[in-house]
Amino acid sequence: MSERIDLIAQDGTTASLSTHGAEPVSWTVGGREYLWSGDPAHWNRHAPWLFPVVGASAGGAVTVAGRRYPMGQHGFARDLPFTVVERSADAVVLRLTDGPRTREHYPFAFRLDVAARLRPAGLDLAVTVANPGEEPLPYALGFHPAFPWPFAGGERGKDGGYAVEFEAAERPFAPKVGEGGLLLRDEQPVPLEGTTLPLDPAIFTEAFVLRDAKSRMMRFTGPGGSAIRMAMEDFPHLAIWTKPTAPFLSLECWTGHADWAGFAGELRERESQRLLAPGAEARHGVRLDVEG
Repeated sequence: MSERIDLIAQDGTTASLSTHGAEPVSWTVGGREYLWSGDPAHWNRHAPWLFPVVGASAGGAVTVAGRRYPMGQHGFARDLPFTVVERSADAVVLRLTDGPRTREHYPFAFRLDVAARLRPAGLDLAVTVANPGEEPLPYALGFHPAFPWPFAGGERGKDGGYAVEFEAAERPFAPKVGEGGLLLRDEQPVPLEGTTLPLDPAIFTEAFVLRDAKSRMMRFTGPGGSAIRMAMEDFPHLAIWTKPTAPFLSLECWTGHADWAGFAGELRERESQRLLAPGAEARHGVRLDVEG
């Protein structure tokens, strides 16, 4: 049974996280909701955490020491209960550790802590991945929030005045996404105009995956100068995704990505999968702000 943790900042900014997946399910600033509602008619999630893999695994499984383990899209953390470690009016720390349910898919000891702290017009999220085991821990982590589109009036269409602005000029090509969500070596163009991606639902036949991006900040801008700003710490890959008929936009940040089509190696050999030494910890962060 999941629990909803409600937070409030001094200026009235609010957020709620579910113990199911440590997922943020609400974030309001000035009384306006800035996280996607989770309407199952379009997408039944809000802002899930992705662990211990990001994206699809070839054959729906990962290989560890020659043995195959079933692994669903984006791993399992988003579908498991976290426990509350610390809690105050404006902050909470939620934790997931390994156990029988995780070892069926991932035969490693781990600790995953998600810390959320509210501030005026903003929400800080800090994630710690810890390896209490005696062998290197292969992991990937991702954050997959979706935001209402439109969030500041206007239209969702081609001329609605919405865009994604990047901190730096990004390469205007991304891998195509093949069967089962695996990445292909063929590329698709990303219709960037300098550091800006003008938004039109029709361009989203699949996600734009920006591997090894230069930007550590993205702004989802609306008409009138308002924006949702998302800054990332130690997330080198970015993705932009929606469905052509869905009223949301997802800005994603990842440490890893889906398997390339045809990959048949060990999990530790998966491209961009990280290896965390025994006894070590790794920290990643996301900072969300409403501007304007």
